[in-house]
Amino acid sequence: MSTDSVDTVENAAASPDVEQPFAELGLKADEYARIRELLGRRPSAAELAMYSVMWSEHCSYKSSRKHLRLFGERQTPAMREHLLVGIGQNAGVVDIGDGWAVTFKVESHNHPSFVEPYQGAATGVGGIVRDIISMGARPVAVMDQLRFGAIDHPDTARVVHGVVAGVGGYGNCLGLPNIGGETVFDPSYQGNPLVNALCLGVLRHEDVHLANATGVGNLVVLFGARTGGDGIGGASILASETFDDSKPSKRPSVQVGDPFMEKVLIECCLELFAAGVVEAIQDLGAAGISCATSELAANGDGGMHVDLEQVLLRDPTLTAGEILMSESQERMMAIVRPDQIEAFLAITTKWDVETAVIGEVTDDGRLTIDHFGHRIVDVDPRTVALDGPVYDRPYERPQWLDALNADSVSGTAGAAAYPRPATPDELRATVLALVSSPNLASKAWVTDQYDRFVQGNTALAQPDDAGVVRVDETTGLGVALATDANGRYAQLDPYAGAQLALAEAYRNVAAAGARPLAVTDCLNIGSPERTDSMWQLVQVIEGMADACQTLEVPVTGGNVSLYNTTGDTAIHPTPVAGVLGVLDDVARAVPSGWTAPGEAIWLLGTTHDELDGSAWADVALHHLGGRPPAVDLAAERRLASVLVQAARDELPDASHDLSEGGLAQALVEACLRYGMGARVSLQALCDRDDVTPFTALFSESTARALVAVPVAAEQRLVDLCAAHGVRALRLGETAATGSDGQTPALEVTDLFTLPLAELRAASEATLPNHFG
Repeated sequence: MSTDSVDTVENAAASPDVEQPFAELGLKADEYARIRELLGRRPSAAELAMYSVMWSEHCSYKSSRKHLRLFGERQTPAMREHLLVGIGQNAGVVDIGDGWAVTFKVESHNHPSFVEPYQGAATGVGGIVRDIISMGARPVAVMDQLRFGAIDHPDTARVVHGVVAGVGGYGNCLGLPNIGGETVFDPSYQGNPLVNALCLGVLRHEDVHLANATGVGNLVVLFGARTGGDGIGGASILASETFDDSKPSKRPSVQVGDPFMEKVLIECCLELFAAGVVEAIQDLGAAGISCATSELAANGDGGMHVDLEQVLLRDPTLTAGEILMSESQERMMAIVRPDQIEAFLAITTKWDVETAVIGEVTDDGRLTIDHFGHRIVDVDPRTVALDGPVYDRPYERPQWLDALNADSVSGTAGAAAYPRPATPDELRATVLALVSSPNLASKAWVTDQYDRFVQGNTALAQPDDAGVVRVDETTGLGVALATDANGRYAQLDPYAGAQLALAEAYRNVAAAGARPLAVTDCLNIGSPERTDSMWQLVQVIEGMADACQTLEVPVTGGNVSLYNTTGDTAIHPTPVAGVLGVLDDVARAVPSGWTAPGEAIWLLGTTHDELDGSAWADVALHHLGGRPPAVDLAAERRLASVLVQAARDELPDASHDLSEGGLAQALVEACLRYGMGARVSLQALCDRDDVTPFTALFSESTARALVAVPVAAEQRLVDLCAAHGVRALRLGETAATGSDGQTPALEVTDLFTLPLAELRAASEATLPNHFG
C-alpha cells in the first residue's frame, strides 16, 4: 500500500488545513474543534471515524450522562445489598442467593428497525445477547418491548411483519425462550417505531467477568464473524439523528445478523470462560472495533496497540476507517495471556470460529492502530470512550402541556364534558370495544411466533403478568421478569409516567409471587436538541430514580434512546422499566388466570375516578389529556408484600394486576387465560369507594390486583391484607359456567353477561384481521 493513499497520523500533523467530513459523520463543529484540541492536530481519517462513532449520542450518552448520575446518587446501602455489578459494565449483575447470580439488560434498536425491520429487530436481539455473554453468563431468556404506529396505517404492516419475524427468527434460532414483553400501537410511533430488546443470563458468582484490558503483553484477539460493510455509521448517524425524508436512505447502515453464528459464539465464549483462558471479553456492537478497543483500553490500566490489517474481512475493499466503524454482527474481542493463546485457539477451532490476533496490551496509556505498517490512530483511549463531550442542554416545561393537562375526562367536570356509558348495554358494549382494541386485544398473533418454552425452564410466560424462569433445577430457585411503559401517561406527565411504568412492572413481578430486586430501563425520548423533549428526558430520569429509591430497587444498567423524532413530530416519551424478582421455588409461581371453579375473587387496593390517559379515553373518545393516575409507591410496596407473602404461603391460585383497561380488562384476561368464567358484583366496590359502575370497571387507579383463592384460604388472605394495610374486597367467585349452566361467561351482577366465546372472538380477531 502506498503511503500517499493513507492518511497517517504523521500526515495529519503535517496537513492541518485539510477539510474533513466531520458533519457527514455526525459530529458538530465544536466537537470537531475539541478533537483537534485534544490531539494537538487534526485527526487522521481513521481517528475521525473512531471519534465520530464513540462521541455519537448512542455511544457517549452526551445529552443524558449529566442526569443519569442520579441513579447512582439515589442508591442506598440497602439497594446495593444484592448488586454484584452495577451501571458502567456491559450489563448489571445481581445476587439471587445460593451462589447464583443473574445479569439482565434492555437496549433499543429503534431506528434500524424502521429502515430495515427484519434485520433491525434481529440484530437488536443479537446485540443484547452478546452483552450478556460478555459478563460470563449463559443467556436463558429474552423479552421484547415493541411499539408501532397506528394499526390501520398503510406502512404499519411492513414494520410489524419485519420486526416480529426478526425478533422471533433470531431468538428462536438461538434457542432462547421469549417469555414476555409488550406490543403497542399509537400514531406517535408511526415514523419511529420502538424496538427494545431484553436478555437475561445466569451465572455463578465466581464466573462474573468484567471487560478490562489489563496485563502488558497480553494479546488482543478478534473472533467470530468476519468484518464487512454492514452497519457502518449505524451508531453515529442512524441511531443518533432525527429521521428526515429529505436525506438519503440509511438502509446500508443497518446490520445483518446470523443467529447460527451467534449460537456457536455463545457456546465458544462459555467454554473459553470455563477453561480460564481469557482475561476479558468485550462484544462488538455499536461502533464495532472502535468501541471494543477504546473501551477495553480505557477501562484497563495501560494502553493497546492494534495491527488493523490482521482483522479478517468479508469485503477486502474496506478502508481502515470503515473497518473501525463497521458494526458487523456476531463478533467478540478477547484479552488473552500469551501462554494461553494456544488453548484459546484450540477452543475457537473446535467451534469453527474464525480467530485473529490483532494486537496487544501496552503500558503507554495510548491506543495506537497501524494499518499495513502505517500509524493511523494514536490517541488517549479515555478521550474516545470515557471523556467525550457532556452537554448540559437547555430544557423547560413546554407551554403546550398546560392545555393538555387541563383537558381532563376525569372527575365531575370531565364526566360532564365527556359523557360516560351508564346503562348495562352501554357498559357491555364498552367492554367489548376495549377488549378488541389494538392495545388490549390478544397478542397471540405476535407471541405465537416466539418459542416460549425451549430449554425447559420456563415456569410462566406471556400472557401472564411476568415471565418466570428456573435457575437451579435442584432447588427450584428462579427469577421473574416484567417490562412495562405507558407513553400516553408519560406524555401527560413524564415524571409520573416513569414512576407508573416502574410501579406496574414491580406489581407484575410481585403478582407472579417474586420479590422485586432490581431494575433495567430503556428511556425512549425525542430529540435532546428540543427543549421540550430534553425536559421530558430529565423528568423521566428524576421520576425513575426517585421511585427506585422509594421501592428500594436499584437500576443496574440500561439504555437511553434519543432522537426518536420524525421531522417535527416526537414520539410520546416512553420510559420502559424492566423489573427482576426472585422466587425461592418457581413451582410456587402464580399465573394470571383462574384455574378452578368456586374460588373467591378478591380485589386488593382502592379505586378512584382516574380515567385520563386511560384505554377507555383512547378507544372510546380518541382522547389524550388531563393527568395520569396518581402514583402511590407506598401502596405499591404494601401490595407487593401481600402478593409475595401470599404466594410463599401458597394461598392464591391466580393473581393479576390492574393496569390498562382497569378492572374490566383484568377480569376478561383472567377469564380467558384458561377459559374459566367468573360471577362478580360491583355493588360493594361502588359503595365503599364511592364510584359508579363505569368508574369501577374502567378506572386505571394503581396499586391494585385481583387474587383468586380457595374459599378455605379467604380468611388468611384477609388477615394478611389487614396486617399490611391493604384494602381487600370480595367481588365474587370463579365459575365453570354462567347462569345458564352451560356456557362459560363473565357475569357482572345486574349489569351484563359476556360469554367467554364472545370475548375470545373479539380479543383474538384484531391483530390477524390487520396482519393476516
